[in-house]
Amino acid sequence: MIVIHSVEGNRQRLDGGAMYGNVPRALWATWSPPDERNRIELACRAFLIEDRHRGRRLLLEAGIGAFFEPKLRDRFGVEDAEHRLLLSLAALGVTPESIDAVILSHLHFDHAGGLLGAWRPGGGPGELVFPRARFFCGARAWERARQPHLRDRASFIPELLELLERSQRLELISGEENAWLGPDFRFHISDGHTPGLLLTELGSSSGSESLLFCGDLIPGRPWMHLPVTMGYDRYPELLIDEKQRLLTRCLERDTRLLFTHDPGCALCAVSRDATGRFGPREPQPEVRALEL
Repeated sequence: MIVIHSVEGNRQRLDGGAMYGNVPRALWATWSPPDERNRIELACRAFLIEDRHRGRRLLLEAGIGAFFEPKLRDRFGVEDAEHRLLLSLAALGVTPESIDAVILSHLHFDHAGGLLGAWRPGGGPGELVFPRARFFCGARAWERARQPHLRDRASFIPELLELLERSQRLELISGEENAWLGPDFRFHISDGHTPGLLLTELGSSSGSESLLFCGDLIPGRPWMHLPVTMGYDRYPELLIDEKQRLLTRCLERDTRLLFTHDPGCALCAVSRDATGRFGPREPQPEVRALEL
């Protein structure tokens, strides 16, 4: 059995136009009301997984963390200088030392920055805050991070990549399963947002219920509508095709979605109306001790 909890990290605010691509502001502003700087609120949520079969604790994602110095923290709208992910884990009685593995969908800073400690004036080189954990990432996502395109080079943290490599605890995933993680974890690869994005499906393949962590393929409920993409997506038309296949599969199998960036929803089921438009059903703002 695995037990899942949503874990809030530092939230951030990003330009709404960038987050909604070619959707007109008059429309997206009704979904995500902007502030005076045209920025919308985004969660950077992780999920704690207790694998009670094997006595392990794992994290899906690490959020943005608080590693930015103040100028960049303001630029990227990061709320709070404290490392909220660690505080949220502590509220659940979980220490960084007790985390056995972290599964990263990709290595953009808003998904992996939480692996680093909070910025401190005059602080030295960064350190990984989970000292025992194995770090799982898609093989092609790792290669993209090591050799980024000019268009997304600023989305990666070179220092973090070096720390992960030096830790000798980095494991790259290229298939649907991983022997160490076991059969409760299955993987899908997506290329529309960034090459090699790793989507984690939770739940035994023989079970009747599963959850899918959507990463940046579907950041939150508004992006379930197929034409809605982000300005940050590398290949928007490919992403739309990927979303359509994935949401169709989730609807057929009653697989529920886990969101990282939706500020008001951590989990929902999938619906489709008479026009064929996908949307959320039974949204939940948090996940507490959900058993699979």
